[in-house]
Amino acid sequence: MSQREQWGSRVGFILAAVGSAIGLGNIWRFPYMAYENGGGAFLIPYIFAMLTAGIPFMILEFGLGHKFRGSAPKTFAAINPKWEWLGWMQVFVAAVIAVYYVAVIGWSISYTGFAVTQAWGDAPKDFFFGQYLGLSSSPFDMGGMQTTVLLSVVLAWAITWVCLVSGVRAGIERAGKVLMPTLFILLLVMIARVVTLDGAMNGLNWLFKPDFSALTNYKVWVAAYGQIFFTLSIGFAIMIAYSSYLPKKADINNNACMTVFINCGFSMSAGVMIFAVLGYMAAQQGVGVKEVVSSGVGLAFITLPTAINLMPMPALFGTLFFLALTTAGISSHISIVEACISAFMDKLGWERKRAASILCGGGLVISLVFCTGAGLYILDIVDHFINNFGIMGAAVIEIFFITWLCNLEVVREHVNRYSEFYVGAVWSACLRYLTVPMLVFLLISNFVGDLKVLYGGYSLSSIISYGWVVFAGTVVLGVFLQTRRSAPDFVSTLKNPLGR
Repeated sequence: MSQREQWGSRVGFILAAVGSAIGLGNIWRFPYMAYENGGGAFLIPYIFAMLTAGIPFMILEFGLGHKFRGSAPKTFAAINPKWEWLGWMQVFVAAVIAVYYVAVIGWSISYTGFAVTQAWGDAPKDFFFGQYLGLSSSPFDMGGMQTTVLLSVVLAWAITWVCLVSGVRAGIERAGKVLMPTLFILLLVMIARVVTLDGAMNGLNWLFKPDFSALTNYKVWVAAYGQIFFTLSIGFAIMIAYSSYLPKKADINNNACMTVFINCGFSMSAGVMIFAVLGYMAAQQGVGVKEVVSSGVGLAFITLPTAINLMPMPALFGTLFFLALTTAGISSHISIVEACISAFMDKLGWERKRAASILCGGGLVISLVFCTGAGLYILDIVDHFINNFGIMGAAVIEIFFITWLCNLEVVREHVNRYSEFYVGAVWSACLRYLTVPMLVFLLISNFVGDLKVLYGGYSLSSIISYGWVVFAGTVVLGVFLQTRRSAPDFVSTLKNPLGR
């Protein structure tokens, strides 16, 4: 059995874990979620969800990866060989995310260059959908390959490959130590600049003005749990893989708390930056902030370029913003692909270079579909189903399995062994009685909603082909991989280590 790689330092691990958790959603999803769900009052359920679900789940995944010293499939196989499929499902969910997430990173790379001259012109919407993406008429109309998008996607994959092939300490950790401080500095510089703009305070007032009546709406609480869950990279193999590289005497509980707190703090800071810009944009156009608020792809590549056109020194702010978006995306992409690489190294005994080259090369080939005229449509559908059913479904099964079917106290003893503070019965109760029911409710709500209305107005054939089939594929492939041969040391010799 070869010696498992380890992080070079605690700081390196924290920065890498934070880099995984901080992604595009922190910048373009959290501000809109807060705005839509009570403004400043949303911070109450958000912080409650962070304390009762985010931190407990992060501690659980750090504990599992550290205890069993392996990827998600190896970890679940060590607990019970019949549950190895769950780890593989999570790995294939991560693989799907990796091949479309990289397209958005590619867009960010392109727009970093476009920002220098505001190449999107006076009509950012027309430029993005038409000239840049070459958007076709439907998800089945592939249109032509968009060369600029393709080149940016190839560059994004190349950066990820270089970081991963170099190993945990020399590649992933070193990347985290460069990317995360860079991202934080970029964000602080942008905040310092935009809060002084005319109308910025009005934008922040729209974001943080509390509507405490929202706290009586259960949907606000559900939204808070959903945001915490989706922003932390938990439930789809990443944190289990990362924590498997920790040294034996690692402080699991402190590491988990720092990762969650830094991630959530970044989200709130990003909200300040985004809404200050939206406030300025509204003031310049003579409209209310609510008239310019948006989220997701539209915010990043249409609304903000429009705002950048109106700003003093637009090239500077535009370049900083899209560089920050690219940095956040790359750091997350590295972790997503690492979750897959770690699993195949454990299962098949591959060397890191071979695993990284095969998975990055294969991922690049699949990513080509997102460089076509139908790329945005397909990305939208796949992202919806993988997030709402792939990640959510795998997480629900994982946490139910560990907290209800296994002896959770064994994990609690392990995470407490070298930690500066202990978790007790409250930690276990939060996982069993709050996190599990809330995630089940979210999953059922998403499922019922998609049965009632076809997502995004797409055709049924599009939804089935790019949504349900892709989701089902992660389950089928997970079960298939469980039956394949393993490297000699894949399954732990421990007998029922978490048996009740």
